[in-house]
Amino acid sequence: MKGFSFSVLFVVLLGVLIASQTLFVVKETERAVVLKFGEIVREDVQPGLHFKLPIMNEVKKFDARILTMDSRPQRYLTLEKKAVIVDSYVKWKIDSVAKFYQATSGDEFVANRVLSSRVDTGLRNKFGERTMHEVVSGQRDQLMTELRDDLNRVAQNELGISIVDIRVKRIDLPPDVSESVYQRMRTEREREAREHRSKGLELAEGIRADADRQQVVLEAEAQRDAEMIRGDGDAKAAAIYSKVYTQDPEFYEFYRSLQAYRESFNGSSDLFVLEPDSEFFKYLNSSVRGGTK
Repeated sequence: MKGFSFSVLFVVLLGVLIASQTLFVVKETERAVVLKFGEIVREDVQPGLHFKLPIMNEVKKFDARILTMDSRPQRYLTLEKKAVIVDSYVKWKIDSVAKFYQATSGDEFVANRVLSSRVDTGLRNKFGERTMHEVVSGQRDQLMTELRDDLNRVAQNELGISIVDIRVKRIDLPPDVSESVYQRMRTEREREAREHRSKGLELAEGIRADADRQQVVLEAEAQRDAEMIRGDGDAKAAAIYSKVYTQDPEFYEFYRSLQAYRESFNGSSDLFVLEPDSEFFKYLNSSVRGGTK
């Protein structure tokens, strides 16, 4: 019984050992090639369970997902010989597993190094054909599209990979150039500010002068209207006085004399030097004489 159990265990272990040497699994995110003494005999092995010959065959697996190569910022010259610092990255994936293995021995570091050199050369050429404005905003998308298409053809032929996308993350000026550019921009903005201030002062003076003119015109018109109204009032008052005077001249003369007395003797320190029989004291003298009688 013990011998039978040992035999079963031995068969199971042997089967596991044989399976591990003859079976291999390729995941959904992987692609593989099968080698026979270093020579590719099966290329672009798809995901799933596959067989191989023990000892004779060797399996190389590679990441089939989109990979990113982030380049270090590089200095390039534009068409006007202006230096810029460009930070870029590349998205790529394996297109031909066999060609990728033959070109790089399956080493992603080697692929990134070759790809980085190609991108650096392509960016240097593209930037050298364009002005600063074109690479920053005018033709930036067109530049990336042209570089991606050109680099994709080379990468497929040499490395067996496809370039999914190439993008420039940022474009900066070197520190020595940035300071001069910022200084020039500051000078231009200060000049524009002075122009706007002078125009504002000119408009303010015009508005202030117009307001002063309108004030003078309004005051003159108001003064004119006031004089007209006052003259009209005086005319009506004179007409009323004349009408009343014609009705009772004696009473009107007496009333005017009382007004004259009130206005003349309003202050306690007022002093008049007049003849006693003056016309001014006509009614006062008559009242005195009436009182003595």
